[in-house]
Amino acid sequence: MSNDFTEDDENEQVAVITPATIRVLLLDDSPENLLLRSTILRQHGYDAVPVATVEEAEEHLNEIDIAVLDYHLGAGQFGTEVAARLREQHPQIPIIILSATLERRFGGVEDMHLLKGYSSVDDLLSALRSFEAKRSGRPVVVDARDFFYSRINMAMGGDVVLEILDRDGNWQYVNDACAGLLGKPRSWFPGRNMFEETPELAADWEEIIRTVADTRETYIDRTFRGLLNLPKRGQEWVWNVLAFPITLHDNRKGVVLSARILERKPAI
Repeated sequence: MSNDFTEDDENEQVAVITPATIRVLLLDDSPENLLLRSTILRQHGYDAVPVATVEEAEEHLNEIDIAVLDYHLGAGQFGTEVAARLREQHPQIPIIILSATLERRFGGVEDMHLLKGYSSVDDLLSALRSFEAKRSGRPVVVDARDFFYSRINMAMGGDVVLEILDRDGNWQYVNDACAGLLGKPRSWFPGRNMFEETPELAADWEEIIRTVADTRETYIDRTFRGLLNLPKRGQEWVWNVLAFPITLHDNRKGVVLSARILERKPAI
């Protein structure tokens, strides 16, 4: 924190506290990526510390507030080497790992993992703001479900109705397409039970959801039955429905239920 001084009406000095600039370590072996991220962060008020190697990064561990580390570097180096050293020396410093897969876990429980190719600049800035607020002592609420599962939604495309549930049918995530069909905001779903809210689905889908979660097998159904929405009167919708297993953000068994409209045709 830095102190600037102003004078009040009685000419007394009053300290005005201004927040210190957040220093962000950026590790990437690509000069283009480093230049782009550094420029963006500086435009948003951060002090970027760009480095290209593990050795360079380790020279700055005592002077940073947040670390953004690319997982796979050139010359057989990995950003996790810096993450491990940083966790050992300064466990309070948050770490953001940029990787091509979310299958592995890095660092500590407060760290974030952004999926390269799908995560946006806004994702990085949002993560930085969350960590910055936590560092300043302000409460931060990060919906881990939304952050984790939105990558699946982006990979599958916006024309797919997507729901992620635990083995008992409790919604963990739905995408905009699903929420729009049901006429409710996405925030309404997490924690609610699909079979309690739509009991007509229980007969067809309750056993399927639990079987997919427990056996880790994939289920394919090309019929209309079991979907959350009904087609408009006078129309018949042909769907491609897929249910496949997933390990949830809290390591419980879960299921991804997706449905794509293959054809809309008049009902006979």
